[in-house]
This record gives sequence, C-alpha cells and structure tokens, in this order.
Amino acid sequence: MAAQRKIAIIVGTRPEAIKLAPVALAFRGKAEAHVVATGQHRDMAGEALATFGVSADRTLDTMVAGQSLGQLFGRLVAALDVLFADEAYSDVIVQGDTTSAMAAAIVGHYRGLRVSHVEAGLRSFNKQAPFPEEVHRRVIAPAADLHFPPTERARANLLAEGIAEGHVLVTGNTVVDAVRLMRAQLAGRSEVAERLGVPAEARLILLTSHRREAFGGGLSNICAGVRAVVDAHADVHVVYPVHPNPVVRETVAHALADHPRIHLIDPLGYVELMGLIGRATLVLSDSGGLQEEAPSFDKPILILRDTTERPEVLEAGCGVLVGTDAARIAAEAARLLRDEAAYAAMAAAPNPFGDGHASERIVERLLREPDR
Repeated sequence: MAAQRKIAIIVGTRPEAIKLAPVALAFRGKAEAHVVATGQHRDMAGEALATFGVSADRTLDTMVAGQSLGQLFGRLVAALDVLFADEAYSDVIVQGDTTSAMAAAIVGHYRGLRVSHVEAGLRSFNKQAPFPEEVHRRVIAPAADLHFPPTERARANLLAEGIAEGHVLVTGNTVVDAVRLMRAQLAGRSEVAERLGVPAEARLILLTSHRREAFGGGLSNICAGVRAVVDAHADVHVVYPVHPNPVVRETVAHALADHPRIHLIDPLGYVELMGLIGRATLVLSDSGGLQEEAPSFDKPILILRDTTERPEVLEAGCGVLVGTDAARIAAEAARLLRDEAAYAAMAAAPNPFGDGHASERIVERLLREPDR
C-alpha cells in the first residue's frame, strides 16, 4: 500500500457513484481512498454505491431546498475546503461534469492536491447544451493534473486545448466496468417489467428524460413523440422511470399518465435499471450515461438531444440523435421497430467505450505519480 497516499474520491450524483464505485474498488489494498459523498444526490448516490458494496467514508451536508446552482456551488466549495484541510488528502479524483466535480477540482487545485479527472475531454462545443455541464468540464480541465479520457476523440479534445500529452491517458469508460461488475446480478432480471404487467412477448422501450434544456416545450414534445410510437405499435410498451424533479414529474404525468401501455415509475436502483436495458428492445434517453450503457447491452439508443458530447456513439452506429422533435422521435423509433435490418445493424455496432478495465488503468497510472 502507498502509505503516504490519501485519496478523496468525490461522489455527488448517482452517475458519479456508478462510474466511481469501480475506481474505489480498484484502490482497495493499494492506497487509502475515501469516498466523499457531497450530498448532491444523497439517497440515489448512496443506493448506487451500495450496489457495488461501497459506502461513503465522509458525507457532506450541502443540499438546501430551492437553492440555485450558484448557491449549491458556494456551499460545496466551503464544505470541501474544510474537509480537504482537515483530512490532509494528497489526491482528489473527480468524475464527469457535475457541480460537485467542478467544486472539488477547484478546491483541490487551491489546496495543492493532485486532481485527477475521470471521463475527461468530453465536449459538445455548445455551452448551453448540456447546461451547465459543458462549462463545468471545461473549468475542470485546467485545474486537473491527470486526465483520463474514455476515448481517443476525448483525448484529442484535451490536446487541442493545450493539455500536455504526458498527463493524458485513454482508459475507456468506467461505466463499462460497472456493467461488467453487475453482469452476475443482471442475468434473467426482468422483474420490473413483469411487475408492471408488460407481456413477455411485448417489445419494450426504456425512456428517460430529465435534462434542464428539455424543460418546458422540449419535454412535452418528447412525450408526444413517445405516445405516437406506442399508439402506432400495439405490441409496444414504454417504461419511464421519472426523475424526481417536480417540473419533470408534472409535465410527464400530464402527457402520459393515462396511457395503459406507458408505465410511469419512480427512479430505479442501478441493477433494476440495467435489467430493464437488458429487457428493452430500444432505449430513448437524454442521459449521457445511458448513451454509454445501452451499447454495452447491444441496444440501439435514440438520443433525445440536439447535440452530444459522446459523438463516438453516433460514429460507431450505436445511436442516433433525434432531438426533442415529436415527429422525428416517432419516425426514428418506428423505423427501428419495423426495419429488422436497420435494427440489427445498430444492435451489432461495436461498443466505443472500452473493455471494462478502465478503473485498473486509472489506479495504476495515478499510483505511479510521486507522493505529494
């Protein structure tokens, strides 16, 4: 074990928990690594960590009802600054582009810690989409010392921004590690669909949509497009785990709650969600994580956004951008449901996000760095 290493692994949201749990596991027996839960998604992140047998070593109290993003950022900076000073960490690991990740990267830089960025280099080149994540990840990049992009394209983005090549290592995406770790628990899991009364012979669409840029008309259009798909295909059911945000819940319930083959449910645990992907015929989502997870199950994904910071999924042929236009959503979904060759081509496309061993590469590279 590297005796002088004391590493903070920052987990704010459920996606961070899913993608960093494999990293925490990879550090076991090699360095003292604390999982720090910022509280941004307190319950959902804790449940996701527990799925992998991981729990938070330190927990912060930063969430206040109704606070703005700026207020959340300020509370995170203050709490993390105290924690980093008290614990005397040598390293901090952040993942992705959340408010928690940006705050931890900045405070880590201020405190002279080595900052490692997992899933570095993703860019949409549009600071409004996704909002606020595109700005967050651009802020993290110059604060970070080690950059772990999931793909060669993400690496190229970092080099184009002046990041030194020796500080960048393409690792693959740790979400593929998470899926690999969960495979044993996923075998034959379709309990959610069965519980909802979805017939075994039915084709299932998994739908998720919660991004801020889709609030209002965009989300209403998504719901209209999905409803049209179900109306046009008598054997299709939709399962929609609805985000707890009240704006999302109100819009979705108004548009879809009365349809007998559209099932609105509360957010699922990670294993249940992955089980639904395995059961699904098709995934419709604006989630960044599901753009990576669906190809791991050989499932085509229609991306409910106008742009993506994961163009690899488009280039590999695993997914299609459909935006929030109801007619486009309905047409693309119908094409895949009716055209067996088109569906088979997308389902057989190679996974562009790695081999499931990204976490091992991250840990090995970080531990080769000199102690601080």
